[in-house]
Order: sequence, then C-alpha cells, then structure tokens
Amino acid sequence: MKMTSEPKSNGVAKGGARIVVDDDDEVLSPTDLSELLAEGTKESHDRAENCQFVKDFLRGRIKKELFKRGTAALYFVYSAMEEEIEKNRDHLHIAPIYFPAELHRREALARDLEYFYGEDWESQISLSAGTKPYVDRIHEVGEKDPVLLVAHSYTRYMGDLSGGQILKKVAQRALKLPFTGEGLNFYQFEGIHSQKGFKQLYRSRMNELELDEDTKQIIVDESNRAFGFNMMVFTELEEIGKTIKEEVQDADFGHSHAEIMEGGDINKCPYYAAKMAASGNPTYACQLAMTLLRHPPCQVALAAWVAFLAGFTAWYFL
Repeated sequence: MKMTSEPKSNGVAKGGARIVVDDDDEVLSPTDLSELLAEGTKESHDRAENCQFVKDFLRGRIKKELFKRGTAALYFVYSAMEEEIEKNRDHLHIAPIYFPAELHRREALARDLEYFYGEDWESQISLSAGTKPYVDRIHEVGEKDPVLLVAHSYTRYMGDLSGGQILKKVAQRALKLPFTGEGLNFYQFEGIHSQKGFKQLYRSRMNELELDEDTKQIIVDESNRAFGFNMMVFTELEEIGKTIKEEVQDADFGHSHAEIMEGGDINKCPYYAAKMAASGNPTYACQLAMTLLRHPPCQVALAAWVAFLAGFTAWYFL
C-alpha cells in the first residue's frame, strides 16, 4: 500500500509495518481538514446528540429490541462503507487513512448480531427504510466520488472511538450484558492500544491529504449529510420504540455531562439536575436542592441565609 508521506513511528501496527506519530501535541491550523470538520459539523453533532433516542440511551433508558435493531442498522452501514473503502484502498485520498485492522467494524458487528439473534442472524435482519438512504449514499460516493468516503469514515470511526465508549458502558449496565464483552464487540477496538494516539494519527493523516479548499468544504458538507443520515436512523428507532412494550431495564442511571464526573452517575450531577429543574420538572427541582445540600459550601451558604432571614424577620416585627 502506498502512503503519501513517511510518518514517524507511534507503535500502531498496520499490515506488518510500524506506523508512528510524534508524541508531542499537534500543531493544528484552522485550515486543516480535521479542524474544518470539527468546526463545520458542530451544529449537526449537537442535533444528533440531542435527539430523543440518543438522550434516552445516554440516560440508560434502552430497550433491548431497539439496541438489537440499532446493531443491525450499523451492520448494514459499516458493510457498505468498508466495502467501498476496500474498493478504493489505493485511491490517493483513501490510502493514507486505510486502517482495516484497527478500524473496520463489520466482523465485530456480525459477532454481536450472532449473540443477539443466534446462528441464523442473517436471515432475521433486513435493511430498514430509515437506514437504506444512508447505505445508498455510501455506495454512491464510493462509485462516483471516493474522496467523500473521507467524510463518512471520519464521522463514524472517530465517533466510535470517542462517544461510542460511553454508549458501551451504558448498554452493558442497562441491558445486563456480560462483562466479557458479548454483544458489545462493536465497541472493542482490539487493534488500537492508545485511542488518543490513534485519533491523533488519523487526524494527521487527514490533514496531510492534498486537497484544495473547495474539496475540503465538500467533505465537510458530506460529513453533515452523514450526521443527517444517522439522525434518520435514530428517528426510525424512536418511532419503533413507541410500539414496543418491553420495559426499560435500568433507567435510573446513565451518562452525558455526568460522564466526566467521578462515578459517572447522571443523577448525582448538579448541572443535569439544574437543567431539568429549569425545564419545570419538580422531581429534578427537589433533586437539585438535595444535591446542593450535600455539599459543605452550600450548607454554609444556606445557614447564612437562614440566619439573615431570621434576623430580618426579628427586626421587622420589633
């Protein structure tokens, strides 16, 4: 496989060779493709994260049937994407970001589907109406304009290496999946020993692609389009979920902002409680009060306020 540049070694093995990246912090330019993608897809990313299906997922409100269907949808998406990447692996703009051993997910998803559906899983799944436009678009760009596969690869794989790890923890707990990993192979990147290092390598490879400014913008536009396709899948799953009576297994935990806090419990997160209280939810208003009262500085502030109120009341009635 030809590469456009000779990278330094970072210990990520690929095809028997050593691929390395400098351990120093990246020096990025606003015109680098990775920066343009991060900035240009921010709104799409936020919309995707705030759709109801994703919010419920992050809170641990997962129905097993929907998780299985979501896994099937991903199988069709990754099968299409990896088929087109494989066809175009020697393409000028695909070869530098071709990492099948590290990134490809099709086989992992097949193992997950076998876990959920049994050995005859292939006969039990089908391409849904909400997923088909996504799959069709991937095949279209693979045939007509392979450089746009960069957008689809970035949107999916970098998301899997970041937020996907949070979803793995939520699903494992909510669905009581084995801690040995069955049903969650999709989230296991066994060929990557340092996710941070690999993402840095991947971004550097994207930034080294020889692209003019117009092509970079087209890639950003396609990435936004990919987010839109993902939201179509989420919307379809949300609608299907309304018809499923299966009870959510463990709804009183989850992640999102609270994931960065110790313990990762969304119900212990003052920010989340404040947000819900502001929306008029009395349960979370009480929760916010109780959360704040557990913190010594808040207890001192409350005591001072009570003392002031008592003093003012005494003065008023004198």
